[in-house]
Amino acid sequence: MPPSAPKIITPIALVDLRASEVEELRYPSTTVLVFAGVPGAGKSTALHRFFGAGPDAEHPVRTASGALILDSNHTRNRLRHRLGWAPYCLWRPLVHVAHYRAIRDALRDNNGPVAVHDCATMRWSRRLISRWAARWHRELHMVLIDVPAEQARSGQISRGRRVNSLAFTAHCRRWEAMMDSLGARDTTQSPNPEPLSSTSVVIIDRPTLHAVSRIAFDAA
Repeated sequence: MPPSAPKIITPIALVDLRASEVEELRYPSTTVLVFAGVPGAGKSTALHRFFGAGPDAEHPVRTASGALILDSNHTRNRLRHRLGWAPYCLWRPLVHVAHYRAIRDALRDNNGPVAVHDCATMRWSRRLISRWAARWHRELHMVLIDVPAEQARSGQISRGRRVNSLAFTAHCRRWEAMMDSLGARDTTQSPNPEPLSSTSVVIIDRPTLHAVSRIAFDAA
């Protein structure tokens, strides 16, 4: 029998790909693609694997195809030269401000696709990125990396960046509320994807994401 054709998906609206077989996700060339998940879910790992945005970079990474990759860890690496003498908890807010400023500038000043690292557990951050995307006539798409809390905690330990327990619990609580609103949990709450205000929302687990071989920005 001839080999089966690769499963290529151009996401529209809400797509649940957990426990699915997918080889490629394809998006329009003006996409803002947000990789979201609780700390330790695998956002930076995904950006590194798909776009070569290594964890030690200190500035946004541009791929050979013209996509611009923004990881908050890059901002943290850059600011560490000046602020690393102080406990990270004291200058974490500056990392967040600088990261969101970089997102705003990238959406305003670049014509190509932009991939972004963001937990997306804060409603204000989702609204902010959505507003910027609309202002500069871009499609906002989201990839929600849905992993159990204990698996995310292990991810933090493996990278040596353990998040404060109270903060992590708050992230997980808000994530579960968002999953409930999307109908991604076995609850009685009706699905309502409106708070994400994006063209597409892909819910994906780690095994499925690991099996994806490519993310392309060339869909018509």
